[in-house]
Amino acid sequence: MSDLIRVLPALALRGMTILPDMVVHFDVSRDKSKKAIEQAMLQDQKLFLVTQKDSQTDEPTQEELYKIGVIAAVKQVIKLPHGLLRVLVEGLEKAELCHLDQEEDYLMAEVVRFEEESMELSDVSREAMVRALMEMFAQFCQESGKTGKDLERQIEETRELDSLMSQMMIHVPLYFEEKQRFLETVSLTERYDTVCEILANETEILHLKRELQEKVKARVDKNQREYLLREQLKAIREELGEDTTGTDADQFLEKVKKLKASKEVKEKLEKEIRRFKNMGGNSSESSVLRGYIETLLEMPWDKTSRDSSNLKRASEILEEDHYGLEKVKERVLEFLSVRMLTKKGESPILCLVGPPGTGKTSIARSIARALDKKYVRICLGGVRDEAEIRGHRRTYVGAMPGRIAAGLRTAGVKNPLMLLDEVDKVSSDYKGDTSSALLEVLDSEQNSHFRDHYIELPMDLSEVLFIATANDMQAIPRPLRDRMEIIEVSSYTENEKNHIAREHLLAKQLRKNGLKEEQLSVSSHALSQLIHSYTREAGVRQLERKIGELCRKVAREILEKGRKDVKITESNLEKYLGKPRYVFDMANETDEIGIVRGLAWTSVGGDTLQIEVNIMPGKGELCLTGQLGDVMKESARAGISYIRSISSRYQVDKEFFAEHDIHIHIPEGAVPKDGPSAGITMATAMLSAITQTPVYANVAMTGEITLRGRVLPIGGLKEKILAAKSAGIKSVIVPVKNKRDVEEISTEIKRGLEIVYAETMEEVLAAALCGGEEKAL
Repeated sequence: MSDLIRVLPALALRGMTILPDMVVHFDVSRDKSKKAIEQAMLQDQKLFLVTQKDSQTDEPTQEELYKIGVIAAVKQVIKLPHGLLRVLVEGLEKAELCHLDQEEDYLMAEVVRFEEESMELSDVSREAMVRALMEMFAQFCQESGKTGKDLERQIEETRELDSLMSQMMIHVPLYFEEKQRFLETVSLTERYDTVCEILANETEILHLKRELQEKVKARVDKNQREYLLREQLKAIREELGEDTTGTDADQFLEKVKKLKASKEVKEKLEKEIRRFKNMGGNSSESSVLRGYIETLLEMPWDKTSRDSSNLKRASEILEEDHYGLEKVKERVLEFLSVRMLTKKGESPILCLVGPPGTGKTSIARSIARALDKKYVRICLGGVRDEAEIRGHRRTYVGAMPGRIAAGLRTAGVKNPLMLLDEVDKVSSDYKGDTSSALLEVLDSEQNSHFRDHYIELPMDLSEVLFIATANDMQAIPRPLRDRMEIIEVSSYTENEKNHIAREHLLAKQLRKNGLKEEQLSVSSHALSQLIHSYTREAGVRQLERKIGELCRKVAREILEKGRKDVKITESNLEKYLGKPRYVFDMANETDEIGIVRGLAWTSVGGDTLQIEVNIMPGKGELCLTGQLGDVMKESARAGISYIRSISSRYQVDKEFFAEHDIHIHIPEGAVPKDGPSAGITMATAMLSAITQTPVYANVAMTGEITLRGRVLPIGGLKEKILAAKSAGIKSVIVPVKNKRDVEEISTEIKRGLEIVYAETMEEVLAAALCGGEEKAL
């Protein structure tokens, strides 16, 4: 395959391959390529053309070029604007690239003539190959339909096999990779196989392309035919007086006459119906207008439902459906009483705030049933587009009413109960602020003329009973919060959960799992154990799931073992539900130094925190661990400042704080903690560790501390006291300003607990430290 080495200027081709006997022109823009052409013109006008593998490469190396190229003669060079050169070349012979010199201003290639393997083929074999190629090319031309008659005649007149294959590869439109594959063939038979494969592949592609085009054309022809037929049908109906647009318009007018609505609404409807009647039935605007008219006709403009006036029945329904939630029930019955006395009465806008699973959503359904109102639920969780509330303007494609208007349309009356679920989860983006759009909806002074962007007519929302639900009151914007009457739904006590499970959840899960009441019985102790050790939540969702799991296990046991009934007791509960999931951190058995029990509020109820303090020799540093938030850290610093100010009363050496480090740690380090309510707890623990005075193990506390030792009020007291009772605490220290909150807590929760009210840290220390005031001088 080698011959005498020749050194020629080289030009790297992008996206094209030139074959021997091929005459072609191309444009050159790279400086190295221009200089290579100039050098060739100065010599014998010979140039080595080789294709680069990646057409995006600007400075290709030898490895980025194919090994086989073609020696070509430069026939013509034309200068074009913007520094381009148009070159006309003729491929002469194949050559192999041995070495590429890139150090000059242009590429210099050392090449050798590429000699093919000699093969002896009989005349019969050659003729057979020629005829086979002719047939394949004829099929290609038939599928393509773009090859000229001159080319077909030229191919038919070529009888020499090698020349025939070259002409086919030159004139058939191919990717440069296919032409390069043909260029690199080393024998006649390999070249023949390559040409056959390429022609067959191209013919198949053209065949499939033609089939697809025919299908598309048939579909377009069908659409055009249907359009013509519709136009003809329309003309026939108009001649016969059977135009459906007019018929629909007449039906709409009949509905307008029967509609209970104001004069303004009816005039708007009649105007839109006239427009619809004068419009072609097949126009896109006609269908949009039809949808708008139908929406207006379905809106309950002045249609109302008759509310229940039976106060006793309403009370019975609320008690039957829900245990507890006294404030909510009381407020609903007050509203009903006012409505009965005044015959009108504004509908309240209530917001039920509380932890998940406490029955906020389900109580709204019960209120609707108690008042005989239509019930509509609108979930606002994750809604971030103002148009979801106010609707889209009709100028937009696919416009529709907002959720409020759609809810009224679904209810069919203008005075339903509308539940705005998860109102604290709304968000905003560049399309608008959803919570701001709710301001008009939830303002009793403004919502009598609420305008939806799609409806474009004022709607009266003043008779809608709005009930919103939320988990976190702080997440609701203040102007929106100001428009609603907040009712806090607190966590359930274990006793309340016991009643709910016995009266509601157990019966519900028995029905769900196909069990009869006599087939499963759960003892009171087993139910209490299930609530205490298998669930830890403010509501009852997890409790319901556990009761459902219990029912499924029993159903399987009844079917597999043929038992008639199963009794669940405290002793066999573990057999059905496995090991208890939660173990409460109970009060310590002995009084300890530097360990104090604090109380915390979480989204699933209350919890206790064991705050630990260690004193060690050091440089007076305060170390805080346990993933504490900024507010909690500041409380700890306020506490240490207070202790240093009163250290003389407890005989603490003046140099103590300069020579010792104080380390405060709150266990469960993976759980973030924040808030000021652990202030007095951390201060008590630090003083206990500094003075080596034990703290009563059965005492827990909560309250914010100031630099002067005052104890400030905190929130979430009911949940905190519940947690203290569950942990076996006997005495709870709370700020004196929280006394009114304690008095609102039911006696059932406070039973067995001593509530100590503290106004200053001296009172806290007196109640918590063993010895109390005796330690102070």
